[in-house]
Amino acid sequence: MSSPSPSPSSSSSSSSPSTHADDLTFVVRSIARTAVDNEKAFGDLDAVAGDGDFGYSLARGFEIVLSDWDTLVSDTPADTLKKVALVISKRVGGTSGPLWGTAFLRAAGAVKDRPDLNAADAVAMLRAAAEGIKARGRSDLGDKTLLDALIPMTDALERRLADGEPAAGGAELAALAATTARAAADATTPMQARRGRQSYTGERSIGSPDPGAVAIAVMAERVAAEWEARD
Repeated sequence: MSSPSPSPSSSSSSSSPSTHADDLTFVVRSIARTAVDNEKAFGDLDAVAGDGDFGYSLARGFEIVLSDWDTLVSDTPADTLKKVALVISKRVGGTSGPLWGTAFLRAAGAVKDRPDLNAADAVAMLRAAAEGIKARGRSDLGDKTLLDALIPMTDALERRLADGEPAAGGAELAALAATTARAAADATTPMQARRGRQSYTGERSIGSPDPGAVAIAVMAERVAAEWEARD
């Protein structure tokens, strides 16, 4: 990623609308439900050019996140993310566990012990998550992985916040994240995978979107729909 993470000092900027810790838990819970509800869809997509276990692996970890929800949620957002990261790392099989676990752990590190978060913090968490995945998976934009949806989504949010006043609301930002992630996920269809299990199939990976990128898009779309409904 070419753009720098927002610094902690930027979190207090008047151009970044304030949110609360419960917004973060709402998003994490929505992500978990999406992973569980789309187990078959994600698995079927992965089976086109992979081993087909992506949906199963992701669902097994996130269903534990949901079942243990009350013990995972903390007053400190970073602590919640760390606990979720531990569950995902231990319970999600294959390569997804280390990658998604690292994403949550790096996101926690981006906000540390901050009790309240704003939109700039959300961008910082996404940016840190992407950097963690890049390092752990030795992958980058263009390798046909979930980064091909996560990075463009993060970039779009950062650009929107940089536009200044009037400050964007949570529902507007969530909608932007969803539309950007979906377009970026669809754009992976003509790519040839260069990382992950699908890369082993060579040209067979061309012609279907990356399952991880699609998962990011579907999760973002659910967050956007549920955020609009709660406003």
